[in-house]
Amino acid sequence: MNRTALIINADDFGLTESCTKAIAEAFRLGLISSTTACANGEAIENAYRIANENGFLNRVGIHINLTEGAPLTEGIKSDPFFCESGVFHGKINRLKKPGKKTLAHLEAEVAAQIERLKAIGFPISHADSHHHIHTGLFLIGSVEKVLKQYGIGKIRLHRNFGAIPFYKRFIKNRFNKRLQKDGFVTTEKMGSFEDLAAMPEEAKAHLTEIMVHPDVDREGVLIDRVDYEGDCPVGRPLADLLLYLQNETLISYGEL
Repeated sequence: MNRTALIINADDFGLTESCTKAIAEAFRLGLISSTTACANGEAIENAYRIANENGFLNRVGIHINLTEGAPLTEGIKSDPFFCESGVFHGKINRLKKPGKKTLAHLEAEVAAQIERLKAIGFPISHADSHHHIHTGLFLIGSVEKVLKQYGIGKIRLHRNFGAIPFYKRFIKNRFNKRLQKDGFVTTEKMGSFEDLAAMPEEAKAHLTEIMVHPDVDREGVLIDRVDYEGDCPVGRPLADLLLYLQNETLISYGEL
């Protein structure tokens, strides 16, 4: 295994038609090497068709979503820890320890999201999560439990690359060591496009995952979405990645 390769992973495949098409274009241009799919996304079935037709189906993992849209299971819809009026409210208190019933709801929802992706036809090479929710201290145990049940053994680290305060770095490193101790395969570093731009040599010295969110802005430019202005995605041109990929080896999570 090349220990100095880069994985460029695109989150949110299938979440919307816009980002799904943008991810396909990013694959075509060689800007990304893996993606993760939202089972409850509005474009998830089209995402499967696109991945299958364009030859990157084996590079798709699961983007566990507990923070946006409608759940796939009934129990979690009435659980105020995750939902309000039957949809994810996105205001999870990561410092609050959930009760057993809430964790059971979480496990059922994650299992349902895996089952839906499998039923559509996705092989699921790895796992990460929307808004990094799997990195919640009191949630990771349940997430790990379900992933192991389905034989999904590769997972995204807690961000440990870039400008991170010492106390946060300590917490993140402990979390990441837990993942590895529990038998999950990970990269050595994980950060954003901005982290890569700020510290390219550090990224290239390790097996590093760079997380991006491909979308298209109002001018039709393929971008790494960082926010919205109204309903319009905004961010840095994704083609800027090429500045940092010269002579670098891009691999997918499936190759770990």
